[in-house]
Amino acid sequence: MIKQLKLQNYILIDELCANFDGGLNVITGETGAGKSILLNAIDLVFSNRVSKDVIKTGCDKAAIEIVLENSHSNLSEIFDEYGIDNLGSELIISKEITQNGVRSRINGTLVNQELLKKIKTLFVDIHSQHQTYTFLQPQYHINLLDSYAKEFYGDILENYKKIFKDYSELKSELEAAKATANATESQIDFLKFQINEIEEAQIKNKNEDTELEQELEVLNNAEKLKELTGSAYWAINGDDGSIIESLTKIKSDISKASGYDSKLEEASSDFSNVSETLREIASFLRDYSQNLDNDTQRLNEIQERLFLLDKLKRKYGGTLEDVLKTYSKVSEELSGIEYSTKNVQDLENKISEYEIELNKIASIISEHRKNYAKVLSSLIEDKLAVLELPKAKFEIKVEDKPLSYEGADNVEFMISTNVSEGLKPLSKVASGGEISRVMLAIKSIFAQNDEIDTVIFDEIDTGISGHAAQSVADEIELLSKSHQVIVITHQPIIASKADKHFYVRKSQQDMTKVEVFVLTGDNRIKAIAELAGGDINEQSVEFAKSLLAK
Repeated sequence: MIKQLKLQNYILIDELCANFDGGLNVITGETGAGKSILLNAIDLVFSNRVSKDVIKTGCDKAAIEIVLENSHSNLSEIFDEYGIDNLGSELIISKEITQNGVRSRINGTLVNQELLKKIKTLFVDIHSQHQTYTFLQPQYHINLLDSYAKEFYGDILENYKKIFKDYSELKSELEAAKATANATESQIDFLKFQINEIEEAQIKNKNEDTELEQELEVLNNAEKLKELTGSAYWAINGDDGSIIESLTKIKSDISKASGYDSKLEEASSDFSNVSETLREIASFLRDYSQNLDNDTQRLNEIQERLFLLDKLKRKYGGTLEDVLKTYSKVSEELSGIEYSTKNVQDLENKISEYEIELNKIASIISEHRKNYAKVLSSLIEDKLAVLELPKAKFEIKVEDKPLSYEGADNVEFMISTNVSEGLKPLSKVASGGEISRVMLAIKSIFAQNDEIDTVIFDEIDTGISGHAAQSVADEIELLSKSHQVIVITHQPIIASKADKHFYVRKSQQDMTKVEVFVLTGDNRIKAIAELAGGDINEQSVEFAKSLLAK
């Protein structure tokens, strides 16, 4: 349950600390005093959409903090998963809103919206005007029915949803496979032509053209190369006057000199190495010159090969690497078409198997839904009778529809509040008072069926008075015996049932300010008297005392 709510610089509130008790907590105050600010703040602390407009004018930031008492939910695994300190039976949720963003924490640890949503579903059920709208919409009715009966067929439904997810993915695969497999014959022929053209070229590697161009350069200049390398050879190692001949005499002189002075031995050794290197160069030049031929046939082969490679590069990319990439891409595309053609039939067979299984499970779920729709309808109808709608008829209509994520059922809440009228969709109910009581009936039944500790009503008494107000007050009081209930009300009868009574007051002097007080004794009598008669007089005070005496 909610033990405490703290607000700071929030809308019209400088600072507030409200301590809630178990049982029935009532909030009253004049119209426009700001009663909903408290409940909105509780809702906001769990919300992912927070406007910076909630920051009090003139302030840099606003802060909301609620303290929850954890009496039943084991949160150890959740705390471990998110790295949150376990404070035992207490849970502190805070939200800081600045001009630049919002930070949410649980027990001081920053958390995401997914976790806040999970915590809210465990602890707090807030009924507001927005939620009334949600309850009225048929698309939400199937979830309400499933939520009520989750203990009975929830596992079956979860299994169905997992299978349906796989089924949906297979259908998406099938559509993609069909789109690929539906390629025209001309498209397939063109792909095959491209593959064959590149394959026939038998490209050795991505640098083949560069290597061929280098070889072509040599062949085009064979005579010149032969002349130059031959001339160089004879200059180095010819018969008379060659460099080698001169070096041989120099080597002999240095060798003799080193016999007289050992300092020349290293120079003699180095000179020998130079001479040997030069002999090797001369030998290479001789062989290169002798083996170099003007191969006209090879020249023509290279030119033809380069012409073919240039043609491929123009068609499939600027380089041979691009040509090879195109080949891989086109080959994969053709393989995909051939695979998809076969895969379409395989996927269709699998989907048929899934549909058989889904229809079988959906049929079981549908039977459960129809059974528990009757149970829930009867409970709501009985509760409506208690809430001064004795002639009301309530029915949860379950009808067949094609397979979907929720199953194969359309679920809609139907109601008739007058004996002269047939059942109509709940969304067509016009009376605010009737809607309020239907919502209270549904909430009361669901609250008894879940583990949520706190139920919050924002003006559940809209449009009711007299006996209806008394029945609503009794129902809220009954609910508060098993749950913490926080309610904003304008009804003195409901206010008189409170275990704790909060009064909200707005003052407008130098600036607008909202304050919250806990009422006891005479102050509470006066507040209930004000609700009853508008003015505090002897008659309204006596009426307030009579309500409190019950």
